Amino acid sequence: MRLLILFLLSLFAAKSWGQGTSGKWYKGNMHTHSYWSDGDDFPEMIMEWYKSNGYDFIALSDHNTLAAGEKWKQIPSHPFRQRRFKAYLEKYGDDWVTYKTDSAGQISVKLKTFAEYKPLFHEDGRFLIMQAEEISDAYEGKPIHMGAINVEELVEPQGGNSVTEVMQNNLDEVYAQRERTGKPMFPHINHPNFRYAIKLEDMIPLKGERFFEVYNGHPEVHNYGDSTAMGMEELWDKLLIHYIKAGKPLLYGLATDDAHHHGEFRVGLSNPGRGWIMVRAKELTPAALIAAMEKGDFYATTGVELREVAFERKKLRIEVKPEAGVSYTIQFWGADKKADGIEQGGELLKEVKGTAGEYKLRKKDLFVRAKVISSKLKENPYKAGDLETAWIQPVTLQ
Repeated sequence: MRLLILFLLSLFAAKSWGQGTSGKWYKGNMHTHSYWSDGDDFPEMIMEWYKSNGYDFIALSDHNTLAAGEKWKQIPSHPFRQRRFKAYLEKYGDDWVTYKTDSAGQISVKLKTFAEYKPLFHEDGRFLIMQAEEISDAYEGKPIHMGAINVEELVEPQGGNSVTEVMQNNLDEVYAQRERTGKPMFPHINHPNFRYAIKLEDMIPLKGERFFEVYNGHPEVHNYGDSTAMGMEELWDKLLIHYIKAGKPLLYGLATDDAHHHGEFRVGLSNPGRGWIMVRAKELTPAALIAAMEKGDFYATTGVELREVAFERKKLRIEVKPEAGVSYTIQFWGADKKADGIEQGGELLKEVKGTAGEYKLRKKDLFVRAKVISSKLKENPYKAGDLETAWIQPVTLQ
């Protein structure tokens, strides 16, 4: 397995995005849930929402399961859930929906599998659904969750003797499946601050970790930290310092909605549409999307849309696609090569008011990433008062 990891590290150490890249921006979400685990809706209704709301690709990632085999879901008696079932039945009809009612009047529905519902929505070049899983593991009661995207087979939680070992074992298992099947796929660490389970020191030793959620729309994941725990952006910068100094590839940040509640929309629920990624790829296929992401040719966002991102001639350039009446602040964050990644993390290097900005990396800069903050309030936010924001992946001269 060590040889596999070393191979993957060398494979992923690709040139920075923006250097001769071209393609189209595709909108997608890598983390959401359905009735196959703890979500509150049918896969078809969820796919319909994403497709009709401008998404190009989706990875439905239920806990420790793939949508395969036979699974029946008893519909809760709550009026909302009952109305949702009726809407599902009306939309897809008795020829599609298989259900039964017991002597007590309880309705159970046979859930459609990935193989069954995918053909309803998949369109070459227009809408892509990737099979995924949220590997939900634990150590001493601490939840350790990891996304496994475009997997071919179910990845069973691997366990381990520490938080770090649990994560590493699951990372290795996804990479082993990728090597065995030849299918493009990748793992990512979900919401480290969920119940404050994953700390900086747990992630520093990891090998092969390329992606984590810098933003997650679930109200219980503590994106911003608190007085005793760092937020996701501080964690990101400190991990980058350690990874770069150790000769590891750059760590990239995802935004996801982690939706569980698909019918009722309000602050306090985990709804779709809170966070997503925009990937610049040559085509809408798993291979093209994952290849672009492994080069860092994507950004995470809660609403800000970018017209251009480029890293050429040591310059990181950002151009926003503006909305009328909305103002923007472009920030460039990075770290000095002398930063230790424990006491010293990232710092604000430059700030520009407007729709375009650039930063030229200096010899002393270990890395630089960008963040765009708009003046527009996020509709149905993770936290009341949130502004629409985008996070651009880090670059380095090394």
